[in-house]
Amino acid sequence: MADDVGDLRFFVRLAGAGSLSAVARALNSSPAAMSRRLAALETRLGVRLVHRTTRSFDLTPEGSLFHERCLRIVEEIDEAEAEAAAGGVVPRGLLRIGVPLEIGRRRIAPLVADFVALYPKVEVHLMLSDAILDVVGDALDVVLYIGTPTEQGLITSKILSSDLLICAAPDYLARRGTPREPRDILDHDCIRLVRGRRIVDLWTFLIDGKPQDLRVSGSLTSTSAEVVHDWALAGKGVALKAYWDVAEDLASGRLVRLLTPYRRGEITLSAVYLARQHLAPRVRLFLDFIRTHLR
Repeated sequence: MADDVGDLRFFVRLAGAGSLSAVARALNSSPAAMSRRLAALETRLGVRLVHRTTRSFDLTPEGSLFHERCLRIVEEIDEAEAEAAAGGVVPRGLLRIGVPLEIGRRRIAPLVADFVALYPKVEVHLMLSDAILDVVGDALDVVLYIGTPTEQGLITSKILSSDLLICAAPDYLARRGTPREPRDILDHDCIRLVRGRRIVDLWTFLIDGKPQDLRVSGSLTSTSAEVVHDWALAGKGVALKAYWDVAEDLASGRLVRLLTPYRRGEITLSAVYLARQHLAPRVRLFLDFIRTHLR
């Protein structure tokens, strides 16, 4: 690791400028001095950080990773200095959040807008995806994760739990009939979600007081939870959904909850972030905010 925070700031400026001559102008120095400083930094770290050319350079994979870490450290130092000068916690800087698409669009995005209105010095980049997001690989401060995270070296903090339920649209039930007991579901078109490369086709029910998995089938599968939701609303089949995704549809009658006495299942929304002794205030306050407002 570099001996001086100044080296971290230098490398952040260098990566952003894209050339030694550009960073030299920004720092009122010479390209030769910047080249010597970069060489000294690479020698200290024992790794090449950039691929040099006569006019510009590209970061090596090690340089990209080092830049990402330097950027976060410099942001936190700047934030700490601003807080000390202001005499208290003033969250500021860029907050990078990754969220599953459906709950992100329907529930988290409005809260993010409210959070920024409350803390206007915070800038938020919200990444919505049904792919499994990676805190480190996707350069995120926090990922809201559905299920059980498997990454090592990360902190997991529970945000919200919800029932998993079976539901379908009234017009589908009018055509195909309403399942009355778990095994009836085997005769229905079940809309299945794909997570990673695995189709979620084992649905758990309480049968004779014991949990039992039934393997369901159907013509429609999707990697998007939102598409599964839309297909259920359109009467294309029976879906397994989290209550937080369909609460409004159940209340309005657009969807009907099925097999309630037989369902046993819960899904958890967790916050996942890098293990640090002190969370940046913008991250900590955001987590507190969504815990308070997400219901």
